[in-house]
Amino acid sequence: MSRGSEGATPGYLVWRLSTKWRVAVDRAVAPLGLTHAQYTIVASLHGMRRAGEHPNQRRLADHTGLEPLYVSKLARALESAGLIGRTRDPRDPRAVRLTLTERGEDVTRRAVTVVHALLEQLTEPLGGLDSARARTFTSELALLLDAPLEPPYDSGADATANGPDNNDNDHSHSHSQNLSDKGKS
Repeated sequence: MSRGSEGATPGYLVWRLSTKWRVAVDRAVAPLGLTHAQYTIVASLHGMRRAGEHPNQRRLADHTGLEPLYVSKLARALESAGLIGRTRDPRDPRAVRLTLTERGEDVTRRAVTVVHALLEQLTEPLGGLDSARARTFTSELALLLDAPLEPPYDSGADATANGPDNNDNDHSHSHSQNLSDKGKS
């Protein structure tokens, strides 16, 4: 475990790992004209289409965990770039259906290859993507993602009474602790 991670809470480690992953994917897909968030949209569309789905923006938002408004903004940018098409959903005229264009399919296939190689690098310390440890890690992450998560205190209440410093699952306390520990070295 890295020196900055000793004694860190799970929340802090999840935050750090997600930040590390986002930055790495951003860098990896930038030569293809994508950001990490845009990659999430096109890769999800690609996978959903292969599974026989033709999602609208709401379904894609649910699938990715992104806010619907953000998905809409990303979809408009990807449409402007010629990577996706946006059409009215015939089952719901208020909904917008998203599809990859031919160019979008090509860019997405190349991006998926690049990100898969990055995922191999990430899981190498666990024995590689196909290892038992990586499969267990994936199962544990899925379990955490499926668990409900509610704010630990009334967000309208005084945050100092029950705020983040009293919550072991919050990364901000551990983050500030790690920063102060680094100052001691």
